[in-house]
Amino acid sequence: MNTTVLNNNTLELNSQNPLLQKWTGPYGGVPSFHEYKVSDFKPAIEIAIQEKLDELDKIASNQESPSFENTIEALELSGKTIARIREIFEVFSSNIFTPEFGIVETEMSPKLSELNDKMYQNHKLFLRIETIYNSEEYESLNSEQQRLVWWYYTNFVREGAKLNSNDKQKVANINQELALLFTKFSQNLLAEEQNQFIELKSEKDFDGLPEEIKKAAIAEAKARKIETLGCILNTRSSIEPFLTFSKNRNLRQKAFDIFVKRGDNGNENDNNAILISILKLRSEKAVLLGYSSFAEWSMSNKMAKNPGETLALMHSVWKPAVDKVHQDVAEMQKIVDAEGGNFKIEPWDYRHYAEKVRKSKYDLDQNEVKQYLQLENLRKSMFWVAGKLFNLSFKQIDTIPVFHPDVRVWEVNNDETGKTIGLWYFDPYARAGKRSGAWMSSYRDQQKLSNVLPIVSNNCNFIKGNANEPVLISWDDATTLFHEFGHALHGLSSNVTYPSLSGTAVARDYVEFPSQLLEHWLATPEVLNKFALHYKTNEPLSESLVERIEKAANFNEGFATVETISSSFVDMELHLTTETINPVTFEEKILKKLNMPSEIVMRHRIPQFAHIFSGDGYAAGYYSYLWADVINADAYEAFIEGSGPYDKELAKRLYDTVFSVGNTIDNEIGYENFRGRAPKSNALMKARNFQITDE
Repeated sequence: MNTTVLNNNTLELNSQNPLLQKWTGPYGGVPSFHEYKVSDFKPAIEIAIQEKLDELDKIASNQESPSFENTIEALELSGKTIARIREIFEVFSSNIFTPEFGIVETEMSPKLSELNDKMYQNHKLFLRIETIYNSEEYESLNSEQQRLVWWYYTNFVREGAKLNSNDKQKVANINQELALLFTKFSQNLLAEEQNQFIELKSEKDFDGLPEEIKKAAIAEAKARKIETLGCILNTRSSIEPFLTFSKNRNLRQKAFDIFVKRGDNGNENDNNAILISILKLRSEKAVLLGYSSFAEWSMSNKMAKNPGETLALMHSVWKPAVDKVHQDVAEMQKIVDAEGGNFKIEPWDYRHYAEKVRKSKYDLDQNEVKQYLQLENLRKSMFWVAGKLFNLSFKQIDTIPVFHPDVRVWEVNNDETGKTIGLWYFDPYARAGKRSGAWMSSYRDQQKLSNVLPIVSNNCNFIKGNANEPVLISWDDATTLFHEFGHALHGLSSNVTYPSLSGTAVARDYVEFPSQLLEHWLATPEVLNKFALHYKTNEPLSESLVERIEKAANFNEGFATVETISSSFVDMELHLTTETINPVTFEEKILKKLNMPSEIVMRHRIPQFAHIFSGDGYAAGYYSYLWADVINADAYEAFIEGSGPYDKELAKRLYDTVFSVGNTIDNEIGYENFRGRAPKSNALMKARNFQITDE
């Protein structure tokens, strides 16, 4: 009797759990961020997991012969509750993390991983998918349906559907261990970034810093109630500007040291043992799944089909990039010597003296350009570009619930059809509990099966200024802003039937192509003249300044290429080896083999390489940025060859063949439908102003 009462009480509590409710309101429903609490997650996830498992069992046990409708389409319609909860879970993890949530995340992440395994390892379910894949019905399906059947079949096989029950259990155990390790790695990195900082103790410590950085440092010290004049946080968005502008070499070295040592301090947040375990488990998993290394497994669903292709591409760019670095360092050293500095350029000097070279060589001061780059104007410029290219318009909505006061929401409309196509959330500022970097999230993918609109967000870590003062950002940050908006447009433009093929659900080394492509429009004269307005005078960039920006477009390209490709090499080598590694000596060995310039460090040292150790997404896949940049450079040449960046006919073809098709067609074919041929790598070398060798 008491058990029944408890169950009824539990059911009543669960019926009131906001995470278990369908999204309500306009636009086919939106997340009720104002209602969600950390304490809601555990019971909601447990119930939603069971709901999904029941749905899978029903599909697998269907007595009717397997068909596209009763199996594949049924799978697409299943798991809606857990899908909604996962997206909110990710927001709490990435945007508004708290120690309280960290406890829940640590407990529930393995259970979410276990759900995936229970689906992929469901033998009866796989047999139904395999039957359809090999059936006569398959031949009668339309191309999108065939693609979806292929997607399910290859993913199930890739995740171990054909293994014996013993090996399936081993894979499942590994995946659950990995989920826990990924969570711990991410939480450790966030703790290092949130808890470490550089104190600015005297006025002299502020020498060289632009006014907005000074104000942010002072505000941060006050917010933390630290008895010092200011502090610089241990995040990329704070450290890199400090390294660029600070005149205090000792402080630059301190700032550099704490940044490159994140996750590598031998304390409770040290990530070395964690990443060693991750690599070991990944290698074991790959062997169980029939691959010689994790890299081989990871690349089995990429455009680049094997590590050899990617390593060849990286090597082709590496030498010209290193040559460019040596040239740039020689120019920096001349300035050091002329100033009477008795030292050799070190990594903590690079950004500072690169800025001096930029100024002396191109008469271009990064801080001068920044005065014209108001965040709000740049946001408007992205909307304007989306309108010119894809006939999209944006209307701000103030009635949608958000998870933080900084977040704003826009309705996105297609002016050609007159229809609303989705919602765009924008969370621009750094704050405690928010992971560093910039990213796009999809709260809901577009699909015609249930006729829902996409809901996407862009998330950045710009330093928030004082109230009523415009937020100024660097040219690099403005480029990042356009990059992430490219991802958002990819999600918003989706026009497909099935959610698994929607929006950005393409190969990892293709997904960065649309985002990198959109970066080009920041530098178009139309955007600069209309939106790059001085924050005090409202005057546009002068012709002289625009000309200097154009001339300096490839400046420091060697540095940018070397720091990212060195990370790509290390990532690939980490996942090609099957031996247990020592992170420090392994990193040193690979970089020595590459003849890494001593003045530069990897963009992501191993103990802080969240791209590859906070999940499997970019593991053995960090090369994707370079791979996609080949496609991007080739694609933008089409606009240059045509009537320019705002060529309407070309933009429509880009929308129809790339931005709107999701993963409904093979990515290579999708690109060839746009360009008329495969991409040529020479376009990338030209774009980076590197020496071109014959293909």
